Amino acid sequence: MQESGGTHPPPPYTDMESQDKPTAQIRAKALELGFEAVGFARAASSEQAREGLRQFLAAGHHGDMGWMAETAARRADPKAMWEPARSAIVLGANYGPEHDPLDDLGRAETGTISVYARNKDYHDLIKRRLKALGRWLVETQGGDARVFVDTAPLLEKPLAQAAGLGWQGKHTNLVSRGFGSWLFLGTVLTTLDLDTDAAETDHCGGCSRCLDICPTNAFPAPYRLDARRCISYLTIEHKGHIAAEFRAAMGNRIYGCDDCLAVCPWNKFAAATRHAEFKSRADLEAPALAELAMLDDAAFRAKFAGSPIKRVGRDRFVRNVLIAIGNSRSASLVPAAERLTDDASPLVRAMAAWALKRLDPAKHAALAQRRGSCETDAAVRTEWDLV
Repeated sequence: MQESGGTHPPPPYTDMESQDKPTAQIRAKALELGFEAVGFARAASSEQAREGLRQFLAAGHHGDMGWMAETAARRADPKAMWEPARSAIVLGANYGPEHDPLDDLGRAETGTISVYARNKDYHDLIKRRLKALGRWLVETQGGDARVFVDTAPLLEKPLAQAAGLGWQGKHTNLVSRGFGSWLFLGTVLTTLDLDTDAAETDHCGGCSRCLDICPTNAFPAPYRLDARRCISYLTIEHKGHIAAEFRAAMGNRIYGCDDCLAVCPWNKFAAATRHAEFKSRADLEAPALAELAMLDDAAFRAKFAGSPIKRVGRDRFVRNVLIAIGNSRSASLVPAAERLTDDASPLVRAMAAWALKRLDPAKHAALAQRRGSCETDAAVRTEWDLV
């Protein structure tokens, strides 16, 4: 990453705003609150965005995320979320990492956590700033306002493109000319009729780096994601056993995957974040797999208090850690895998058996009958080669 102060291309708004215009005052306040990108759009979604959502759901590409289908009607139209809304103020906060996260892959005995999750939960941090902006907006400009981060059923990336902050790249994430692929997004919907910014256009051109690097081939076509194959989905959203076809490709990614973001050439304009709360915690930069495998529920909750990782729970997280252990090929991690073959969670037991077979086939075979004879979970029995 470039150091802060590097040369950026022009922001998406290049015309000089009169300082007494509401949009200029709102932009100045948003920047004061810590946002780096601010844009204005109509509180409406495009036909292209609505059709993209419909196709995504119809293909079943949302996988276990049933809430996406359940909230589809509201997700497709901001006015369905809040009918009085007239304008959308879309805001971005830079969370650019200090080094390339691809450098963290392949370290045999450590795990890789997605950059966004290496500190506090950004939803809370962004919402706090959004609420401050919303209160100021109502007090100084009038009208009413509501705030949204991406836990709400709002198509923020199409709104961000309409507001000029960036465009949805071929990896379906927002790409900014000034911040690459490293922007947290938030939205303030308001009843005010505000001037809009020019929409950003697609600058991906013929580049396909984000598609080519995907370890699990999660992109059936440019601008289309099959979440069921995405490592971020598998390690965060998927609640069950992870299919064998994806495990080796996961490598040491234990929470999320940044490959398609990190390889984007527009990151050359990105600077490391200036926000201390977005910088990586030292213990989450390259955490030791052996230590993470030792976490019980209480220790997991304590370690990840205030972190988005806490939401997946200890069992799913240790499931991911065990896949990384199996991929490590490190004999020193055999005891960690063996110990967890007797864990209370079938998610953990199954991946412990899989990891043990990868690391020490002889020990796996020796334990199979003893562990498998009292095993009731079919998926775990499969990993002991008993089904």
